[in-house]
Amino acid sequence: MISLFDTHTHLDASQFDSDRTEVIERARAAGVDLMINIGFNRETIPTTMELAEKYDFIYAAIGWHPVDSVFMEPGDLEWIEQLCSHPKVVAIGEIGLDYHWDTSPKEVQHRVFREQIRLARKLGKPIVIHNRDAHEDIVRILREEKASEVGGVMHCYSGSWETAKLCLDMNFYISFGGPVTFKNARVPKEVLAKVPLDRLLIETDSPYLAPHPFRGKRNESSYVSLVADTVAEITGKSKEEIAVITSTNGKKCFGIV
Repeated sequence: MISLFDTHTHLDASQFDSDRTEVIERARAAGVDLMINIGFNRETIPTTMELAEKYDFIYAAIGWHPVDSVFMEPGDLEWIEQLCSHPKVVAIGEIGLDYHWDTSPKEVQHRVFREQIRLARKLGKPIVIHNRDAHEDIVRILREEKASEVGGVMHCYSGSWETAKLCLDMNFYISFGGPVTFKNARVPKEVLAKVPLDRLLIETDSPYLAPHPFRGKRNESSYVSLVADTVAEITGKSKEEIAVITSTNGKKCFGIV
């Protein structure tokens, strides 16, 4: 049985309220031996911590999502810092910029993003980056805040190879999810083919962005196996090799022994 690492999932999402245990069991049956659950606001950080404490194979990344940055209050950053002392918290994220959803002003997003990069550097934690339609500002702020000191993950990467190279130079891994399996995903496939194998990760972002042939339906962590199939096809490696490569990379990135 291959061993897969879903480096980005939201198992605490309401979409799983009726069958969460079964979803986790299906992932395990599909060979998913490690998962990073993402807590990204006041509601999901506690539920992410609960999952990480309940299951030994689920780890936590916690942070403040850019879409929710306008709701971040004084004391929330300190709360995140306190929780980062928990041994199952392996990263700060997902953090970053989102210029698609008009919920948080750009200046607020920038401030919250910078504050969390600084916290990550203080604690020596990698960061998980959410980037939607904000490539130039993401790279600029990562540079200005010396994010290369901790590195991390460009989650569900959708940018160009030129931007990917800049992120690789700053000590980041490039992670691919369901969209890379889509038949019309020309650019993501081209970028994937160029990413060094030792900087490659896979994920689901479940319950969102389900891979082909489940596009448009609820995603779940077991489907990371389908992402691995596409990665193997594009890189010319076997699925077993991709499982080993991406699991090894994920453990290294998140400091999981």
